[in-house]
Amino acid sequence: MSRALLKYVRLSPTKARLIANEICGLNAEKALAALQFMPNKAARVIYKVLAGAVANSGLDANKAIVKSARVDKAAVLRRITPRARGRATPIRKPTSHILVEVEKEGEK
Repeated sequence: MSRALLKYVRLSPTKARLIANEICGLNAEKALAALQFMPNKAARVIYKVLAGAVANSGLDANKAIVKSARVDKAAVLRRITPRARGRATPIRKPTSHILVEVEKEGEK
């Protein structure tokens, strides 16, 4: 089993989890093909992490299976925007940690 980890990517973990849950348990080649044609920003980022995990394993994408794809919450960048009458409201810019693990097909 091998893995790839991307930390502090400027991406909402809630939105990224929707994409990560789609590829869990799939063949790595099918998962890469599915991610390539999804229109989301999260799909592009997870595609690169999955490709890195397959490269780290040294396996062909046909023979690798996505064991797990996990998206964890990271630090939130806090900014403010000015509002009327001297007030300010917060802007939250969430970040994520993305972990993808692949293993050889048929391995436990």
